[in-house]
Amino acid sequence: MKYQSQKIALNFFTFAILLFLVQVVVGIVAALQFIWPDFFVLPFNIVRTLHINALVVWLLMGLMGATYYVVPEESERELWSLPLARLQFWATVAAVGLVILGYIWMGINPQANTFVLGTTLLSEGREYIEAPRWADVLIVVSVLLFLLNNFMTIYKSRHRTAIQGVLLGGLTFLALMYLPGMFYTKSMVKDQFWWWWVVHLWVEGAWEVIAGALLAFMLLKVTNAPRHVLERWMYVEVALVLFTGILGTGHHYYWIGTPEYWLWIGGVFSAMEPIPLLLMVWDAFRTTRHHRVVSNRFGLFLAVAHAVLNFVGAGLWGVIHTLPVVNKWTHGTQITTAHGHLAFYGAYVLLIMAIVYITLPSLRGVQEYDASRGQKAFWWMTISMAFIVLTITGAGMVQTYMERLLGLDYVAVKSRYNLWFWVWRSIFGVGFLYGVLLWVKDFFLLGKEAATAPSMGAATASRTDA
Repeated sequence: MKYQSQKIALNFFTFAILLFLVQVVVGIVAALQFIWPDFFVLPFNIVRTLHINALVVWLLMGLMGATYYVVPEESERELWSLPLARLQFWATVAAVGLVILGYIWMGINPQANTFVLGTTLLSEGREYIEAPRWADVLIVVSVLLFLLNNFMTIYKSRHRTAIQGVLLGGLTFLALMYLPGMFYTKSMVKDQFWWWWVVHLWVEGAWEVIAGALLAFMLLKVTNAPRHVLERWMYVEVALVLFTGILGTGHHYYWIGTPEYWLWIGGVFSAMEPIPLLLMVWDAFRTTRHHRVVSNRFGLFLAVAHAVLNFVGAGLWGVIHTLPVVNKWTHGTQITTAHGHLAFYGAYVLLIMAIVYITLPSLRGVQEYDASRGQKAFWWMTISMAFIVLTITGAGMVQTYMERLLGLDYVAVKSRYNLWFWVWRSIFGVGFLYGVLLWVKDFFLLGKEAATAPSMGAATASRTDA
């Protein structure tokens, strides 16, 4: 670790990983409620809200932690204000904790979500962005403090890099795209139009830009690929992400009354979004295939796995149902759920996992570490997720045929024809949870145990000849 202020990244990583554990646990509860609706004290809608919101928040905290590590290193100076970063962290933790408690209380006592000063106290009820207005304000303040700290760090530095600029640009884009979710319109079409700006342009716009910058940084850290090569492909990735991501928003518009031309524009361009990430990884390997020194083999493995599964989840599983001729039958079915699970896992879960394993040895001050537990965690999570997605995809195919084509009732299809899909999804969910527990354990113990597998350690070099 070059700069002491980079240690603040550990706070964000720790909270992110613990929230990830919460997300997976409540996800299994939600899966079991598909089989036994009265399984848990909280109703399904609250459990689902906790599951989705924990996902968004832990990934956001992970991205913030990664940024607090990358910006000082790229700027070649300490963070502008470490106390401000600590304040932002603890204020965010407190706000998130209060929101979670509010959701739980609302699940126990629905009448608790009363109107105060013209807005509801505990939840605004808009899917994915249910946080109440007071929490929205706190989130905006937190993000503004975060942006100020990183902007001033770069501004005070004499060292400028493309990774700095793209990362800060993606984070600014992320902050701006939260604002459309903070107002309502009387027209449901217009309200849903702006709602998709938050939900889609966060995930398939701003976050992909951030992912491109972080991937370039990770490849720079673990290989001897030239900076100018990685930065060149990062620019290509960012340009394509913005082009395809913004136009790809249209694949959500089929059901909300927008002009018909958005259907094909959205369907085609949304399927192209992961391509530049693959191009970046491909070029890094192409330019270094004759002599590649890898300083962190497991970190590089995770970075590549992130790019590949991003393409499979967001691209392949996206294109099979976003084209209008298919989407008019599959929209809102379990096929959408399957796409969402694999896309988030490949694009962002593995991204955070990769940046953690690339930066954590430095943060803990170790030269070598045993990656065997991390490998087991990865394979347990990845194989379990693959079967979860295949199971949900099968359920979605049955659901599409029986509900949309035969006209059978949703509950009848869910409780009779899809029952075994839910059973297997729960079983594979437990397997995924086991992988997460291994990762949590490895996170807290990495650097505190003797390295028993130095061939995978952070400081181990390997030479690969074509």
